Amino acid sequence: MSADTPHRMLSSRGEFHDALRAAFAQVASLGCREIWLSDNDFSDWPLGEIAVVEHLTQWAMSHRKLTVLAQHYDDVVRRHPRWVAFRRQWSHVVECRSLEEAEPGAIPSMFLAPGVVTVRLFDAENYRASVSSELADAVRAKETLDAVLQRSSEAFPASTLGL
Repeated sequence: MSADTPHRMLSSRGEFHDALRAAFAQVASLGCREIWLSDNDFSDWPLGEIAVVEHLTQWAMSHRKLTVLAQHYDDVVRRHPRWVAFRRQWSHVVECRSLEEAEPGAIPSMFLAPGVVTVRLFDAENYRASVSSELADAVRAKETLDAVLQRSSEAFPASTLGL
């Protein structure tokens, strides 16, 4: 996002995906302490793309935190194996949470990196979304996420131990 366009509306699946890719690239180059990813199941996110995982790897450091919220992680395992491997390797940075009893639409679809970028999908059927670098948008997004995260629980462990 350029400084002269701090907020932009998106109206297609391609624009939404491009905004997510750009957001991952931005946090890799600019850095930020925390990132929140939130979606019902991440089935339509580019999480498994090589460039996205590389950007997350560039961003990840021991003092940073990635919080991921979903209703379930079944589609993440099936569709995004590269991201699953990243999650395993960076388990000390990545916290996955779930809101299993969520009603449809209860989990917002968004990428939030406060102080850097907010990408939010408002209408998944018609791909109405926004991308913003405005602090006010980040604050509103964080308030929305906080309300949902309070009802969530830990989920999607980095590894499963069997006996």
